Amino acid sequence: MTDSIVKTGHDISAYKAGADVMKDNAKRILGIAVPIMLSNLISQLQMMIDRIFIGRLSLESMSAVGNATTPMWTTMSAIFALTTGATILVSQAYGAGKFERAKDLLAALFKYNNVFGILLFLFWLLCPQVAFHLTGVDESIIGMSMDYARFFAPIFILTGIGASISCMLQVCQKTQIMIWYGVSRSFANVILDYVLIFGNFGLPAMGVRGAALATTLAELLGDAIVLIYVLRAKDLELRPSLGRIIRSKAGLFFESAKFGAPAACEDFAWNLGNLYLIVMLNHISVEAAGIHSIVFGVELIAVVMVTSIGTATLTLSGIETGKKSISGVWDVVLTSALLSWGICAFNLILFILFPGKILGLFTTDKTVLATAGIYLFVVGVDLIPKSGNIIFGSGIKGYGDPSWMLKTQLFGTVFVIAASSLLVLVLHRGVVEIFILVVVDETLRFILNNWKLRRIRRDNSSGELAG
Repeated sequence: MTDSIVKTGHDISAYKAGADVMKDNAKRILGIAVPIMLSNLISQLQMMIDRIFIGRLSLESMSAVGNATTPMWTTMSAIFALTTGATILVSQAYGAGKFERAKDLLAALFKYNNVFGILLFLFWLLCPQVAFHLTGVDESIIGMSMDYARFFAPIFILTGIGASISCMLQVCQKTQIMIWYGVSRSFANVILDYVLIFGNFGLPAMGVRGAALATTLAELLGDAIVLIYVLRAKDLELRPSLGRIIRSKAGLFFESAKFGAPAACEDFAWNLGNLYLIVMLNHISVEAAGIHSIVFGVELIAVVMVTSIGTATLTLSGIETGKKSISGVWDVVLTSALLSWGICAFNLILFILFPGKILGLFTTDKTVLATAGIYLFVVGVDLIPKSGNIIFGSGIKGYGDPSWMLKTQLFGTVFVIAASSLLVLVLHRGVVEIFILVVVDETLRFILNNWKLRRIRRDNSSGELAG
């Protein structure tokens, strides 16, 4: 009896200790994630308004923008994915108390991370048609897609330094400025959309070109605000000096880039699969690509919230790894997963209750609205395994094993390409089946990623991390 009471007391103490750890982790996670989340949500709201404006032009305009933004964001995300390597190494150095190494890594990132952005700017400005022909954009809308790409291209110039600043702010846990970035950028974008797309206040109506130009000008404004903050802030303990940036060696940048290369390849593989889905949707019809752009644009609201939590998970997992604490990595991931799945459940309820009203913001097409329920239900379900992949993948990367996520993503990309080809080219199925295929892909990869992190935890149960 006494043993039972003692055991029960131990169980209660362990439960309270676990609850305290989860509460502390939630504060740390949200401290990093909430400013980024608010900034991203504001930006997504702006993008939704952008799509609403474009959708009022025509479904073809929406399809043209969707065909343009998918490959452009694919190339842009490669820069941020490469920066993932620096975020992992800097956060691990920070957790281990090696502040000078952390500053040296950031200095190299600031110096050498801009070349890719400039090259991408030149590509999208001079020859966007190459990408659009490869993705099978219909000739009836390729002109609009090219116009959008050329007016959007200047954003790539600042992408390198923007990714470097994001890395520094995340590790320093000083992401609050991102709220002001999101507010200023989005407010300017909505006003410029209204003026430039439809030609208000006496200006010519620019259509999709106006949408791209509005986004570009607003982005430059937001980047300027963040840059001014970084230059003037006195509490960024890892901010490298100008002299350190100038003297930085390329070797440190390539060390980060090499460490981040699997993450970049993973991101590229995901986007390759998504691009192939666009090709298959274009094969179904021009309207199918427009439906994809609208529906997954709605899903992005929840995805950016989860991704913000994933960003915090990556940083804090890296810090715990620097401290040699595998239990800390697991606790961060578990807390992040519970927060993320709560967001997913809330969004799924909204999608079930108000499908027509949600999609009705973006299109007046009666065929799309008639099937709104099934489209949003499928992507709502898709959020659950997708968020699991974002969170568990961030924990695996923060631990220091980004190559695993590349392997599972390569599996997913091959699966998506093969299965979508079968569905569209052989079985002649439609949009709904493609959406369901995405859910299956995310679920299979989540099973693999969950297994991997649990194995890492089991193999390092003593709390001693390798390397």
